[in-house]
Amino acid sequence: MSRLRRTASAAASGAAGAGGWTFAALALAALVGLPIAAVAASAVSGGGESIAALAGTVLPTYIANTALLMALAGGIAAVTGTGTAWLIAATRFPGRRVLSWALVLPLALPAYLAAYIYAGLLDYAGPVQSALREATGWSAGDYWFPDIRSLGGGAFVLGFVLYPYVYLLARTAFLTQSPTQFRAARSLGAGPALAFRRVALPAARPAIAGGLALVLMEVLADFGVAEYFAIPTFSTGIFRSWLAMGDKPAALKLAAVMLLFVIALVAWEARSRRGRSDSRDGLAARDTDEPLVHLSPAGKALAFAACCAPVLAGFVVPAGYLVSLASTPTAQGAAGALGEYLGGSLSLGVAAAALCVGAALVLAFARARSASRVTEGAIRLATLGYALPGALLAVGLLAPLGTLDIALTRLARDSLGWQGGLLLTGTSAVLVYALGVRFMTVAYNTVSGGLARIPPGLDAAARSLGAGPSRVLARIYAPLLAPSLAGAAALVFIDTLRELPATLILRPFNLETLATRTYRLAGDERLVEAAIPALILLAAGLLPVLALNRLGKR
Repeated sequence: MSRLRRTASAAASGAAGAGGWTFAALALAALVGLPIAAVAASAVSGGGESIAALAGTVLPTYIANTALLMALAGGIAAVTGTGTAWLIAATRFPGRRVLSWALVLPLALPAYLAAYIYAGLLDYAGPVQSALREATGWSAGDYWFPDIRSLGGGAFVLGFVLYPYVYLLARTAFLTQSPTQFRAARSLGAGPALAFRRVALPAARPAIAGGLALVLMEVLADFGVAEYFAIPTFSTGIFRSWLAMGDKPAALKLAAVMLLFVIALVAWEARSRRGRSDSRDGLAARDTDEPLVHLSPAGKALAFAACCAPVLAGFVVPAGYLVSLASTPTAQGAAGALGEYLGGSLSLGVAAAALCVGAALVLAFARARSASRVTEGAIRLATLGYALPGALLAVGLLAPLGTLDIALTRLARDSLGWQGGLLLTGTSAVLVYALGVRFMTVAYNTVSGGLARIPPGLDAAARSLGAGPSRVLARIYAPLLAPSLAGAAALVFIDTLRELPATLILRPFNLETLATRTYRLAGDERLVEAAIPALILLAAGLLPVLALNRLGKR
C-alpha cells in the first residue's frame, strides 16, 4: 500500500512539474525572441520615410549583393558537395576512404580566415602573382589576373569553405538509398549519368536542399569575408550603420529586411526536413562494398582529382599557408601578447558554454516532461538563435537593452547616487547573453540527443521507490548525461572562439579575443602577425568537424 501511495505521489508531482518545465521553456523562448521582436518592431516604427530613404540609397545594393553572393556561393557548394558525395557513395577509387572524411575538413576553417589567406596568396604582392611575374618577366600592366577582393572572390571562398554542409547530408542520402531502382534504370539502358539524374538525384533532393539551406544561412550571416573583400551586404551595412555612422534606426531597418531572408531560409530548411530519401532497403543492400558505378582507370583518376580539388582549395592550401606564416620570426615575435586575447576567448567561451548547457538542460527536460504544443513551440523559438546572423542579433539586442539600461541607470542615480555609466551596455554579460542566444541550438541538440537515450522507466522506477528529484538527478541523469553535457559545452566553446560580428559589436572595450585580434591584424594587412591566433582557431575547429563526420557516417 505504501508503495502505491509513493507511486501516486510521484505521478502527481510529475504532472505538476510539467507545468513548471513549460513555464521555464517559455521564459527561455522569450529571452531568445527579444532581439527578433525588437527587429520586427523596428520595421513598423518610424513610418515609411526611413525605409523609403534606404530604398533610394543603399538598400537595392545590399539586396542585390547579398542575393548574388548567396546564389554564387550556394551554387558552388551545391555542385561541389553533391558531386563529391555521389563519387564517394557510388564509386570506388584509390584514396576514397581518406577523402570521405577529408572532404569535411574545410568546415574547420572559418570563412573570414580563408578570405584573409586567399587575399594574401593572390593579391598583387602575394606569392602567386610575384612568382608569375618572376617566371614570365611581366610587369603590372602586361597580364590579367582575377581580383580575389570581389564578389566573385567572396563566393569562391564561401563556396569552398561551406560545401561540406551539402556533402555530409547528400552522402548520407546516397548511401542509404535503395540501389534497386538505380540498377533497374541501368538494366533498361540508362547510362550512369542519366540514371543519376533520373533516379539518385531526385531521391536525395530533400537532403541536398537541407544542406544548401544551411550554406545560404551561413552566407547571409557572413561578415568577415564581405567586410574584408569590400562587398556591401546586409551584415556589413548593419555594422557600418550602427557603429561607423551611428545611425541606429537605419541599422534596425536593415536588420528587419535581413530578417525576411532568415525567415525564408528557415522555412525552406524546415520544409526540406519533411522530405525524405527512398531508403527502405538501402541499408541492407549497401552493406557490401560493391559500387553502383564501375570506373575505368582514367575515370578513377578523374574521380580522385575531383574529390581532391575542394579539399585542397578549402583546407590544405589555406592551412599550409598559415603554417608557413606561423613559422616565421615575425609571427612568433607577435605571439608574445597571445596570452591576453587567449584569456579573453577562454573566459568568454566558458561563460557561454555554461549558459548554453544550463539552458539546454532546461529545454531538454521540458520536452521530456511535457508533450504539449505550447512547450514544443517554445522550444522551437528558443532554438531559433542559430539561424540569426550575428550582426542582426547584436543590433536586435542592443536596441531594447539600451532602453532598459538607461532606465536602470537613471533609477540607480536617483535612488542610490550612482555616478557611473550605463550598467549593462558594453559589458561582457550582454555579449555572453547574445552568444547564449546564438549557440543554444548547438547545446540543445546534443543534450536532447543524450537525454533521449535514457529510458524513461529509470526515472519512474526511482521516483516510485521514494527517491526525490535531487537524488534522481545525481544518481541517474548526471552520470548518463555527462558525455552529452561535455560534448555540448565543447561545441559551444569552440563556436564562441570563432564568432566574429556579434563579438565585434557587443564586446567591452577591454576585451580582445582570438577572432577579433585576427580580424584587426588582417584588416591592417598584418597577416603574418595574425597567423598564430588564426592557426589556433583553425585547430579548434577540427574537433567538431571530425565529430560531425562520425555522426554523418552513423
